[in-house]
Amino acid sequence: MVIYLDNAATTWPKPPEVGEAMLECLNIYGANPGRGGHKMSVQASRVLFEARVNISKLFHIKNPNDISFTLNTTHALNLAIKGFVRPGDHVILTSVEHNSVRRPLEYLKRTQGVAVTYIEGDRQGYVTPKQVDEAIQSNTSLVVVNHSSNLLGTILPVAEIGEICRRRGVKLLVDAAQTAGTIPIHVEDMSIDMLAFPGHKGLLGPTGTGGLYVHPSIDLEPILHGGTGSQSEAIDQPDVRPDRYESGTQNTVGIAGLNAGLKFILNEGVKNIHNKEWMLTQRIMEGLSRIEGVELFGPPIGENKTAIVSFNLQGMDSAEVAYILDQHYDIAVRAGHHCTPLAHETAGTIRYGAVRVSPGYYTTEQEVDALISAVQEIVQHL
Repeated sequence: MVIYLDNAATTWPKPPEVGEAMLECLNIYGANPGRGGHKMSVQASRVLFEARVNISKLFHIKNPNDISFTLNTTHALNLAIKGFVRPGDHVILTSVEHNSVRRPLEYLKRTQGVAVTYIEGDRQGYVTPKQVDEAIQSNTSLVVVNHSSNLLGTILPVAEIGEICRRRGVKLLVDAAQTAGTIPIHVEDMSIDMLAFPGHKGLLGPTGTGGLYVHPSIDLEPILHGGTGSQSEAIDQPDVRPDRYESGTQNTVGIAGLNAGLKFILNEGVKNIHNKEWMLTQRIMEGLSRIEGVELFGPPIGENKTAIVSFNLQGMDSAEVAYILDQHYDIAVRAGHHCTPLAHETAGTIRYGAVRVSPGYYTTEQEVDALISAVQEIVQHL
């Protein structure tokens, strides 16, 4: 039996209700939502709207139609960045951002003359609101921050950064890839203008799902144009949300599963989920810290963070450690650079990468202890 500790990439297993909801969609009402007036199409549309409503409850969004479904967080971030930033704008991001933020902005820098400033975090990935305030220029239009680093687990002070952005007249885009469903998010109280999130991680849905919340005051330029099921007689893309940003047939089966995952989270409670994952994370860190030759990265034991523990073994490449854990112990972790070379440069791990362990809601203490024992055995054989 595999011990799955790669939940930062995709959560597994999912609640049983997720698969059941997807099968029900396929077998009972698997028609095209918004593309017909018959009963099956209407039922499919209702499930999509119910999922928007549940996302609104989770993130305290006033209007469910301000949520657009995407394939994943990367899709959502590209929609937000390329749909909002204009030539001559200045954008601020941090030194712990994912390539899904860095690459679109570097593309706009190269092709449209967009100015980009990287705020340097410390070795643990922390960035202060003061750094953001000092980096804002007269042409700054957008600040992009991840709520939590996918390498270090560091939780950034989004509410304080949002307050500064609102005061300075700058929009805030938050990458919630590692926090949606596991850390409380309130878009109004945290002054978040756009929120990109995955469906397949903390929201416990299937892959191929995600979304973007866009504040009603913001009009993004769509990055996809085509059929929306509404205003079909018009030449131009409709202005109405969410159709404006959802050209083409939606992943109804996936969103049905995502909706089931959302219901599970709302029932369990985000704080309860975080507390359980935090305790597992602390257990991992405490166990690994007692093994000679293990170097841990990110916030120290006892500090609040997401369920991510990155480490290296002295004298071993991170990929080799992950391979041994997989092949000899049936423990699934992730090694390498995790699509975030910026964070690795910040943490000082860019040369060898790091081994990332990420427990989830279904992880047990016995599985955590098995990991610690396996690492201990690997060290003993060095």
